Amino acid sequence: MNNLSRRILSQACLLGALFFTITACAQVSSVIYVTNEDSNSVTMISGDTHEVIATIPVGKRPRGIKVSPDGSVFYVALSGSPKCPPTMDDEVCEAMTADKAADGIAEVNPLTREVVRILPSGSDPEQFDVNWKTGKLYVSNEDTHTATILDLNRGEILMTIPTGLEPEGVRLSPDGSFFYVTGEVASDITVIDANSGAEITRIKVGLRPRDSLFSADGSTAYISAEFGALINIIDVASNTATGEISLPEGSLPMGLVISPDESTLYVANGRGQTVVAIDLASREVVNSVVVGPRPWGLAMSIDGTTLYSANGPSDDISVIDIASFEVINKIQVGETPWGVVVGPAP
Repeated sequence: MNNLSRRILSQACLLGALFFTITACAQVSSVIYVTNEDSNSVTMISGDTHEVIATIPVGKRPRGIKVSPDGSVFYVALSGSPKCPPTMDDEVCEAMTADKAADGIAEVNPLTREVVRILPSGSDPEQFDVNWKTGKLYVSNEDTHTATILDLNRGEILMTIPTGLEPEGVRLSPDGSFFYVTGEVASDITVIDANSGAEITRIKVGLRPRDSLFSADGSTAYISAEFGALINIIDVASNTATGEISLPEGSLPMGLVISPDESTLYVANGRGQTVVAIDLASREVVNSVVVGPRPWGLAMSIDGTTLYSANGPSDDISVIDIASFEVINKIQVGETPWGVVVGPAP
């Protein structure tokens, strides 16, 4: 490379224009995406260096987030509804002003760092899952106690389905035939046919279920019950809760991640301030680490060696080395990080 070429490449690196290319400034193999609920943005972080790449304005109260398998696009749930924590009286919440025009699912190009379009979502979308093969997106609409099925190609809502009260977590089964929606108030799971939208059944679980996770073969599901301080184990074929794993005192389980070999379940414990590791063979907590004031969203690196927890009140992400189960870094992001996901560099 001659001196002129070196100068050109150096300038491009400083501008960030070639950040994701193979021959540019750094070899970036993955990107960590974090939704910042109170600063209306998504922070992009290099999965290799843990340096912040960019902060992208996306719209009001971004929470749930998913990135495509090839890293070319990500989607974010936006909500114009006011924040109403469980400690707030319903009357007070209902008296607050909602901006329903702000509700939607933002489609974002991570290369241009621009919102491509805002898709309809139903009211107050919180979490969602995507079938990348069929182009259908499944959304929980918290304040209307419904789920919506969205066609990404047409940009239209196909159907709206009643769920348990205050739905939050949404998880598509591995075969794409149905999806779970957690109902916080009634402490149940609404099981919905992913094609017809028909309700299959409801499964009673622990108090205030938040997230759900399937085993790779789809035979077992795990549900985090926040106020129950436990993980429910679901036999998927029979739609029944067949067991539970109790968590340490003070735990408020939220986000779930499973190890690549499915031997260990990782749980973010919200205002319990910890992330714990559960050995699924013994169904016992085998590791715990304090990560921040309210770890909510939880994600794993592509190589399965690192966890990332979104710690809302401290505006940062904890980086957890799984081998030592210690926090090895904290990354400042936007205000009140909520969701976190890892995808390949686009």
